[in-house]
Amino acid sequence: MLSLNKAALLIFILLVAAGAGGVWYWWQSQQGKLPEGLVSGNGRIESNQVDIAAKSAGRVREVLAQEGDLVMVGQVLARIDTTELQAQRAKYAADVASEEASMLEAKATVAQRQAELTLKQTSLRRALTLVGTGAVSQQARDEAQSEHDSARAVLEAAQKTVTAREMSIAAAKALVDQIDAQIADAILVAPVRGRVLYRLANPGEVVSAGGKVLTIVNLSEIYMEIYLPSEQVTRIPIGSQARIQFDGADFAVPAKVSFVSPEAQFTPKQVETRSERDKLMFRVKLRMPPSLLERHLDQVKTGTRGTGYVRLDPNPPNWPDFLQKRIQNDPLDAGD
Repeated sequence: MLSLNKAALLIFILLVAAGAGGVWYWWQSQQGKLPEGLVSGNGRIESNQVDIAAKSAGRVREVLAQEGDLVMVGQVLARIDTTELQAQRAKYAADVASEEASMLEAKATVAQRQAELTLKQTSLRRALTLVGTGAVSQQARDEAQSEHDSARAVLEAAQKTVTAREMSIAAAKALVDQIDAQIADAILVAPVRGRVLYRLANPGEVVSAGGKVLTIVNLSEIYMEIYLPSEQVTRIPIGSQARIQFDGADFAVPAKVSFVSPEAQFTPKQVETRSERDKLMFRVKLRMPPSLLERHLDQVKTGTRGTGYVRLDPNPPNWPDFLQKRIQNDPLDAGD
């Protein structure tokens, strides 16, 4: 009888343990289950990268930024040596001065030819007056006409010389401006605010035209790309609210859907589920708001992995508790 009681007690304990295990397993499975109207996908933080490159071939004189540095728009990042360009500019500037001197000479010639023409015009008028009275011969009148016409032709030629000199000056100045532009291009500045990702050249190295010196991450364009099946993508409107939760973080970052690929594709390796990798998926870009990036520039790191969550319906449910927690002391943005 005692053995039967022990056996019954053992069976009871096993049943209780099995029930508790089942309850715990069910509770665990519910923790990762999203409410209806929310979907998720794995991804990593990415950004547009900007290459800082030399427009013309040359030797790197100095690089003023290191990997990891935060740089601002217009900040000088590197300089290419301009010794040869400066020498060319001096030559072209001398050519401009020479052409300007030649133009002054040509203008003086025009003034001289204009005075000669005026004199010939006076002589021709006098000859035309006197030929009617017989005071001068017809031959003298013809000679005065010929001299007048010749003086006018010489004046026109002198005026064309001035025009040619003006064009030569403009061409010489254009060469100076071209060199000035190349000298200006030798100063490499940051076109966006970002963080230096790679330093690809050092002082003394020769780079070709278009050779990269630095690569910076554009911190105003931070996003995560996730991959979702077509039955979910068709329900996602552009501008839909989203959340990004990084691996190991206990907070979520607000985002919005800024792009949905119109074409399906095989998913990349960061989608870890085999069944998902075997299907064609659509790329969805979740863009983080600039105001949040502005407040946390020092914390923005591309390559960080995590999970993106997207609302599907126009009137979706509230975000789950684990997606409502924000970065410490970070205020809510409009539309969150």
